[in-house]
Amino acid sequence: MKLPIIRQISSFIESNDEDYVNEAIETLEAITEVSSLKDEELDVIGELISNMYGALEVQKLMKDEGLNQKEAINTFMKRVLGSIDK
Repeated sequence: MKLPIIRQISSFIESNDEDYVNEAIETLEAITEVSSLKDEELDVIGELISNMYGALEVQKLMKDEGLNQKEAINTFMKRVLGSIDK
């Protein structure tokens, strides 16, 4: 996960709508079904998808918990790092 990408997508969601990101995720997931994709290409698509899901989680924290973007990103990353450490 890349924080600058999550931050950018989160800002995009604020300016537009999360439906765009959900549709992009669905599109990327459909692309992963192409049998001729190389492992490196699948890795890139997977990274994009995980960043998009991360941005959606950040937006949810902002909406549900009333956090600003920076606080929401920090909370989200602490949760991610906590799950990695376990």
